[in-house]
Amino acid sequence: MKLEGIQAVLFDLDGTLVDTAPDLGYALNLQRARHGLPPLTDDIIRPQASHGARGLLGIGFDLHPDDTKFAPMREEFLQLYADNICRHSRPFDGILDLLAALDARQLKWGVVTNKPARFTEPLMSILDLAERAACIVSGDTCPQPKPHPAPMLAAAELCEVAPAQCLYLGDAERDIQAANAAAMPALVAAWGYLDAADQPHTWGAHAQIRHPLETLDYLAN
Repeated sequence: MKLEGIQAVLFDLDGTLVDTAPDLGYALNLQRARHGLPPLTDDIIRPQASHGARGLLGIGFDLHPDDTKFAPMREEFLQLYADNICRHSRPFDGILDLLAALDARQLKWGVVTNKPARFTEPLMSILDLAERAACIVSGDTCPQPKPHPAPMLAAAELCEVAPAQCLYLGDAERDIQAANAAAMPALVAAWGYLDAADQPHTWGAHAQIRHPLETLDYLAN
């Protein structure tokens, strides 16, 4: 079912716009090597890539935020990631074609991510996407990250459109929760970092899509 009046398309970053799992995994395996552990395979790392340091330290070291070692290990991981921010990270297949199509239709597009700005901004710049985006809302732009609606509302304001005129694409449940809380239609990006335990059909999205260009099927304009 097409969505009327969409003026902007907003994207989650990790697992939706850009495949960052290779570099997140590289940083995690560097850290594991520092601590005398063997590397993890991509199929183990990839489903956790949307969950940031919390998810990656969980699988990498069985560490959780209430562990006393979590904070220093998180800082070590984040520094390793910052040093390797864009070795292999690339937009997903079809994303650049989708962005070109949105530009051709004079539709704004931007990013709403829980990734801190210290990583979001250099990554977007290296990929030559920063100047093209109408907005970049990072995880620390607002006091509350997704699933709170504040980042979604901030993005709509930066795009100078109403939340209902934005379409959001994300690959995690919190993405859809945030969009719903902001009264913003959302699509599940099924090419992203979904875990086998995820049940995206229960998240309340408008639809699931398996390729970025399917987004155009939901735009009336």
